[in-house]
Amino acid sequence: MGQSLDQDNVTGMISLLKNVKLYSPEYLGVKDVLIAGGKIAAILDRNDNDQGIIPSDWNIEVINFQGAALTPGFIDSHAHITGGGGECGFSTQVPPVPISEFTGAGVTTVVGLLGTDDTTRNTGNLLARVYGLREEGMSAYCWTGGYHYPLTTLTESAKADIVYLEPVIGIGEFAISDHRSSQPTYEEVIRLASEAHVAGLITGKAGIIHFHLGEGERRLELLERALSETEIPARVFNPTHVNRNKELFKDSCQLLSHGGYIDITAFPKGTTESGFEAAEAIELAVNQGLAVERITVSSDGGGCLPCFDHQGELQRMDFGRASTLVETLQVALQAGLKLETLLPMFTSNVASLLKLKSKGKIAPGLDADLLVLNDNYEITDVMVKGTWHKRQGQSVIVGTFE
Repeated sequence: MGQSLDQDNVTGMISLLKNVKLYSPEYLGVKDVLIAGGKIAAILDRNDNDQGIIPSDWNIEVINFQGAALTPGFIDSHAHITGGGGECGFSTQVPPVPISEFTGAGVTTVVGLLGTDDTTRNTGNLLARVYGLREEGMSAYCWTGGYHYPLTTLTESAKADIVYLEPVIGIGEFAISDHRSSQPTYEEVIRLASEAHVAGLITGKAGIIHFHLGEGERRLELLERALSETEIPARVFNPTHVNRNKELFKDSCQLLSHGGYIDITAFPKGTTESGFEAAEAIELAVNQGLAVERITVSSDGGGCLPCFDHQGELQRMDFGRASTLVETLQVALQAGLKLETLLPMFTSNVASLLKLKSKGKIAPGLDADLLVLNDNYEITDVMVKGTWHKRQGQSVIVGTFE
């Protein structure tokens, strides 16, 4: 490879992960991966070290994974890190989600948000939880606002929140086509989208508005009108829960042809009776030849998943969890899809949409956020920024109060 390494230029734990089937997320073959200072230092062919690229006197953790798959860590763009819920009284508020529920399920970067309850929970609560997760060792960001207009913000302006608060990367989850929304007007929607877009231009952040889509029959009408009547780029309008019913998914797929991104939710099994399980939606998109490079998958971890009747009465409730991401991956693989086809939807596609330049891929200089998968595609090991959070199936770093 013609490269040399200097130990004086690397800090922190140094690890050499040997004999891994490397998915970057593209498959690159069997490689060795050197980790230093929380970054990918080098990707080596298996015989490279015989040429003395890594000095013999370095104190390095060497792990031979014997052909296990190594992939980028998952980026979960939609998680209720402070806990969601509350639609059935204060006792149904979900507690904050501990770090090991994310990292144990392969999530190395999370984006927190507020949902229905943006009253007792606010942007200040959300930011505090982001900082807490960062202190405990994972990468965390957040959206500002919540379901309702006017938005819940810290500075009284969504644009200012994005510009001045480093972890805030856009607006979300803003509800449309849902009886729990504030029934926003078209003018309100495009005004918020404009704020997000301009703040993104100023800061280099994602600058998008992440839309919660409910079961309402209007579906994407507001977004479709915005795309036809304004100059705001399609990527700014980012709908999630698009697989919750079949007509919504069909309409959402049309956004891909305009250059937009759509987000599939990995709902727990059995909670999408009128729609598609996440793996089904992914398979449909791949088989139809859609622009899968603009499809992402998120967990709704920590959020409540209520089922209402036509009168808005609660029928039953489940809760989102990060573990549904790897479960979705496994089901899609069982359906015959290839790992390198699926992985970008959980990794590099998300990083591209959110403009997280050091995330989503395995390449020299990027963050060492890594997953090791066994032959059954179960996550055995998780590394976050060069530190092991899970080893041989056991969480080794847990939250302060776990």
